[in-house]
Amino acid sequence: MLSKYPLFDSHLHIIDKRFPLIPNNGYLPGEFTCEDYLTRMSPYQLCGGVIVSGSFQSFDQSYLINALQTLGKSYVGVTQLPSSVSDDEILRLNQLGVKAIRFNLRRGGSEEVSHLSVMAKRVYEIANWHIELYVDSSNIKSLLPTLLDLPAVSIDHIGLSKEGFRDLLKLVEKGVRVKATGFSRVNFDIGSALKDIYKANPAALMFGSDLPSTRAPHPYSDQDFILVEETLGEVAAKKVFSENAFEFYQPFS
Repeated sequence: MLSKYPLFDSHLHIIDKRFPLIPNNGYLPGEFTCEDYLTRMSPYQLCGGVIVSGSFQSFDQSYLINALQTLGKSYVGVTQLPSSVSDDEILRLNQLGVKAIRFNLRRGGSEEVSHLSVMAKRVYEIANWHIELYVDSSNIKSLLPTLLDLPAVSIDHIGLSKEGFRDLLKLVEKGVRVKATGFSRVNFDIGSALKDIYKANPAALMFGSDLPSTRAPHPYSDQDFILVEETLGEVAAKKVFSENAFEFYQPFS
């Protein structure tokens, strides 16, 4: 095993060409099936994870349902839904293991941000779901009042940019979760950022592989995992690798 720490992988994508894929700005990813994922992560003590819908999957639920059924009940889903979605559909997806809605403000493919507040409060009331944002932290300032008013929020890839990182920390201090994922996507020192976020709120950070690292400058590396362990130490690493995400997603509830 790569590490003594169990890993609840808070961010992974499954790309299965048996199901609909929609080009995003002309981009279509290569296939990355459940089997591919498990093979790549075989050196880890996997205890579950979070399958996240990408821009190229838009509002399709068929791939996600299949992946959840294939990987089992320790895995949950983050989907994309239109604002017109019915309460019954939210409850159906909840029964199948979906735990959140993603707003992809960077790539598109999701619902428009104008629906963010209403949808966030609605899905939390109906199914205790949270909202996940793929957003550049340089654009967070204008969203701060909205995000601070929402019941449960996570932000992908450490917010991506150094510009706006202080705004990200303001959210962290108020309970917003941050995914320690996609390290090659950011433009700042990872170690310093991890320390700052953990200091602001030890429950906030959740590590994820971001596999298969679509459109990232460099694919996920085992060194990303080792960096977290070496930077934060044993107590914090246990929280970041599994405990925080397990508590936030509650896969067996």
